[in-house]
Amino acid sequence: MGRIDEMRTSTRVLMGPGPSDVHPRVLKAMATPLLGHLDPEFLEVMDDIKVMTQETLQTKNPLTFVVSAPGSAGMETCLVNLLEPGDEAVICIHGVFGNRMADIAERCGAKVIKVEAAWGSPIQIEDVRTALESCSPKLLAIVHAETSTGVLQPLEEISRLTKKAGALFVVDAVTSYCGAELKVDEWGIDALYSGSQKCLSAPPGLSPVTFSQAAIDVLDNRKTKVQSWFLDLSLVKNYWAGAKRAYHHTAPISSMYAMREALRIVLEEGLENRFARHQKNHELLRDGLESMGFEFLVEEQYRLPMLNAVRIPDGIDDSTVRSRLLEEYDIEIGGGLGPFAGKIWRIGLMGESSDANHVNMLLAALRNITSK
Repeated sequence: MGRIDEMRTSTRVLMGPGPSDVHPRVLKAMATPLLGHLDPEFLEVMDDIKVMTQETLQTKNPLTFVVSAPGSAGMETCLVNLLEPGDEAVICIHGVFGNRMADIAERCGAKVIKVEAAWGSPIQIEDVRTALESCSPKLLAIVHAETSTGVLQPLEEISRLTKKAGALFVVDAVTSYCGAELKVDEWGIDALYSGSQKCLSAPPGLSPVTFSQAAIDVLDNRKTKVQSWFLDLSLVKNYWAGAKRAYHHTAPISSMYAMREALRIVLEEGLENRFARHQKNHELLRDGLESMGFEFLVEEQYRLPMLNAVRIPDGIDDSTVRSRLLEEYDIEIGGGLGPFAGKIWRIGLMGESSDANHVNMLLAALRNITSK
């Protein structure tokens, strides 16, 4: 092998389904010299992260921490700890990530009862009610913000039905966290996972999670070992347990620095202000795209403000436009997944990427490309 040159990458405008742009303060935090993962100063960093994660999730759950792996590991953390072989789990599916939850639940040995809706539509309350009444569910799991379709799923009524059935309420908030209203305690969420790289605008690789006391009780009363050693909460929780921390794994120190700074930025802006900014920039994008003849996939009341699913008009080639955006304008947007491959674009306005200048740059670039 010949000499490998110094790495040089392009500066992109990240407007896809993730990751999002990162604030310079977060990048600077990552350059902070390393500490040991059990150094008292690093344990203070972990404490700061826990407190700010609780505040941004609007929860007082003591078992709130960050999994040292991306959002998919957060998904597995919730399901492998709460499910045992033979349990019944109601899984709501209206896109890619509901299907992933169902797959994981089946790998846990659970019997999965699926509640499905057409991609681009929310899960219907009556379908949830019917599914819960058809079994003895251990939990119900649902995606709050379906990244593959741009649907924002109402949660409160489904939470009430789940509690009435005596089940735990598990929520995927990978895309909604820090970009839309999310009230863990008020909405009765028992287990929730997210990711660092979307509306939080930290680098990919970490997954905030939180568990209610009811979820902890289920964990404490398991009859079988959790199938994953690395994700076993009975072990991991002791690494986040205040001064008496037990070694479990070597935390990704630099990523934790980034997470701490990203959370500080969110709280400096204020949650309500941040949610309003995401909505305002979504509306700016919507108005611009609709003036050009584009149509949204999702009904207005169910649209995600941070992930916009837009139908590709006839005569416009998906890959050609996205390639030109990247090569000529350094703008990244996402293509469709599954049945929507080649049929929609997924335009992200997440965290630092939720910016009026970003929106206007994209609109101008699309006008230039599609008019030729």
